[in-house]
Amino acid sequence: MSVIQTLALLFYEFFKTGLFAVGGGLATLPFLYNISDRYPNWFNYGDLANMIAVSESTPGPMGVNIATYTGFSTEGILGALTATIGLVLPSLIVIIIIAHFLKKFEESRIVKHAFYGLRPAVAGLIAVAALQVLTVSVLDLDAYAATKNFMSIFDWRSLIICAAAFVLMRIKKLKKVHPIVYILGGAVVGIFVF
Repeated sequence: MSVIQTLALLFYEFFKTGLFAVGGGLATLPFLYNISDRYPNWFNYGDLANMIAVSESTPGPMGVNIATYTGFSTEGILGALTATIGLVLPSLIVIIIIAHFLKKFEESRIVKHAFYGLRPAVAGLIAVAALQVLTVSVLDLDAYAATKNFMSIFDWRSLIICAAAFVLMRIKKLKKVHPIVYILGGAVVGIFVF
């Protein structure tokens, strides 16, 4: 595949993601998993899990960070620009259109009903994405396939870190702790445990 074809494909795939991933970064994950299935030389599920971890712990929207990284790793700086523009352009076009017709959209019964229907769809996309991230993060499906032992399906160290973060986030006093503390804590534990 030529550079031009790869750049066009990067733009097209991330444009589709930006156009239909209503709801922000987590809503892009099902689209990104689909891209990974179709273009495994761009990134695999493990790479995606790492990109999500880095994107969630760095400034900027997750989808943009992942598009930029994927484009850069595929075709360098030009690929990074192409994928990022592809992801952001649909939102820019929609915002310009909405800003132009704001009053009509604001009062439209159809638009109100459309957004009412979008909310549960976005929640479903985010739930599927969370399940996929959970699968990649705390399950070891390869070990299970090799041993057929149910207990080997879990990556116990990751499961303990996940459970500890979940429990800590439920403690009333610790809810006020900034999420970056949990992210950095997970990174430190990962360095020493894995």
